[in-house]
Parts: sequence; C-alpha cells; structure tokens
Amino acid sequence: MIRHGRFGPIEWAAVRRPHPGEDVCGDHPIAVDVGGAAALFGVIDGLGHGEGAAKAAQRAAEVVDEHRSEPLDAVMERCHLALTETRGVAMTLARMDFDTGTMSWIGVGNVAADVVAKHPTGVEVRSSALLAGGIIGYRMPPTLPSHQVPITPGDLLVISSDGIAQHHLDSIDFAANALTIAEELVDRYGRENDDALVLTARHRGAP
Repeated sequence: MIRHGRFGPIEWAAVRRPHPGEDVCGDHPIAVDVGGAAALFGVIDGLGHGEGAAKAAQRAAEVVDEHRSEPLDAVMERCHLALTETRGVAMTLARMDFDTGTMSWIGVGNVAADVVAKHPTGVEVRSSALLAGGIIGYRMPPTLPSHQVPITPGDLLVISSDGIAQHHLDSIDFAANALTIAEELVDRYGRENDDALVLTARHRGAP
C-alpha cells in the first residue's frame, strides 16, 4: 500500500507491506489535515500480524481520525478505551503546526519516530520521540508525556513500525522525494518476519 500527498508545507508519504505470505497488514499509517493549520501523522502497529492486528490498527485509525483536533494525550486515551476488546496496538503520533513551526509528538510502544536532516557527514538526527512503555488497549502508562520540537524547511520526519530494522536512518537519500525515501526504507530494511511500514513527512517550506 502506498499513500502520499501534501498538507501545507509538508510533503508526506506512507509505504507498507504485510508479513511475507499474508494478504493483510497490521501496520496502519495516519496522515490527516487538521483544519488547514496543522497536520497529524502517525503509525499504528497492531500487535503481531494478520487479521487480528489489522482489525486493531484499523479501529485505532478510525478513532484518531474522528478526534484529530484533540490534544495528543486525549487521542491516545480514546484509542485505549476503544481497543479493550482487541489485541491492542503500539502507536506514535506527531502533530505539525504550520504557523508556529513546531511539532508535538507522543508514543506508546515501539513505533520509532525521528526528525532527521541532511548533514555534510551524512544524516543528522535532530530529535527522537520519547516512547512510553505499554500497549494501547491493554496497559497504558500512568502518564503520557508529549514533547515539542521546532521544525524547519528541510527537516524530515520518519516514523516506522518495528517491522523496520534498526539503522534505517543511516542511508537516507535527501535528494529523493518523501515517497521514494519511504519506498527505499521499506525495501531495504523491512523485516521478513513482520509487517512493515514507514511514514515520511518532509518540510518543504511555503507551498
């Protein structure tokens, strides 16, 4: 599955593939406009793979879409309540606010998120999401800290499920567009024993 588009100054893309040999994917991307002034991005990773994982991730995506304008911790709590009868998910959300040039992000479980930029020596990791332990729908941490970072033209947000191997940030081609980067990361770093998803969101400056 491939999705891509642009919200304000942000060019984005999401590429996923199911566990080899299966038809459904338990990883689900989030990319929604928030009133024209912001965009909400994320990756949902249903526990395990197959139909059960896909159903849990789809339900979480529906809740996020319905409550996209609410604070990120409130969205997480709503997902937790909605997923109690599922196997649960890991999820990281990132909201980019265009006017302030800032991004707020929050995560529960092992969905990695990093802001990276081109550097003369390769790739500079400007910031990484602070992920709380737990499973949405089963066990939530007592507090859900959200933190905020500045974003500027050229910055690239990369959110990946745990079906993407470590060190996937080492070989990003910043000359490529968001879609090509996501495709290359899934092709090169997707694990053979799990679903895999990469979402990229690049600040391109004024549209």
